[in-house]
Amino acid sequence: MDQRKKRSPNEIRRAWEVCPSIPARDFAAQLGISEAELVAAHCGFGAARIDPRVNHLLTGLEFVGEVTALTRNQGAVHEKIGVFNKVITGNNHAMVLGDEFDLRVFPQAWRYGFAVERRHRGGIQRSLQFFDAAGAAVHKVHLRPVSNLHAYRKLVAELVSANQEPTMSLKARVADLGARTADRAGTVDDLREHWSRLTDVNLLKTLKLSRCQALRMVGQDYAWLLDNAAVGAVLQRAAEDELPIMCFVGNRGSIQTHSGLIKSVKQIGPCIYVLDETFRLHLRSHQIREVWAVRKPTNDSHVTSLEAYGSDGKMIIQLFGARKEGERERDDWRVLAENLPRFPDSYMRTAT
Repeated sequence: MDQRKKRSPNEIRRAWEVCPSIPARDFAAQLGISEAELVAAHCGFGAARIDPRVNHLLTGLEFVGEVTALTRNQGAVHEKIGVFNKVITGNNHAMVLGDEFDLRVFPQAWRYGFAVERRHRGGIQRSLQFFDAAGAAVHKVHLRPVSNLHAYRKLVAELVSANQEPTMSLKARVADLGARTADRAGTVDDLREHWSRLTDVNLLKTLKLSRCQALRMVGQDYAWLLDNAAVGAVLQRAAEDELPIMCFVGNRGSIQTHSGLIKSVKQIGPCIYVLDETFRLHLRSHQIREVWAVRKPTNDSHVTSLEAYGSDGKMIIQLFGARKEGERERDDWRVLAENLPRFPDSYMRTAT
């Protein structure tokens, strides 16, 4: 955006006051700014900058009690209600592995943090919001009526930043491997050999392939293209058949997982919702460009996932049958995944 035309914090605040019901991410996009810039404009007016010290945050949240944890990307919003516990800290990779939360965190992507208070329906919504270097949200924690407000305020006081400027200087988004269009470096033979022993998470980087490129190349015994409606159909079947699933939604800074049954699945226009007591999902199906069924070899068999990707080549959502580490894949999940309508191989090889 042209810096000479960039709105001032005061202009940003006034604009949002006129349209308070529009979600922050969507309203920021309308203004041509990042969501982080929208929040920063409210510093001193319901928002305060906090340092994104992830390990301190996660351990401090254990005392806040029940909260809503939210992780999103361009096509999906994943919300879990529960208590932060069983926190494992780390500088490169932190985790929350409690009964309600399965959250994987990559602290180096967390660049900006805010404690936010916003009036809503006669009350005050309190949240902690974190963003990457380009101003995109990586994770949010919303307080609930039963949250420990004293512990929350103590945590905010410990994390509050000396910098309370309402403006930001952000880095431009750098395309990652998922969005690159460079010539393929790995051959089909290289890929299939590595895929057959797929235990190295850096495999695709080693071969200089995006995941979507790899899925198109590896062959239909490992990956096959499905209709874009497959994700919604699987969520509906899982609810109807009481089939427990694992649902992953992530971004550069966080991956959040629901594991278990889902009950209430609704489609409203292009959006698919899961509206359960402690798990909510909002899937913007019109953001999905393609859906793949993927087989990943394990020590004694394989597991099958459904993976939806956006037009930028980044994963929006990933589904598995619920299982614990070391367990075999559920037969009912495998039957469901393997019998979804497939696109012909010729389509996969020619589609771009």
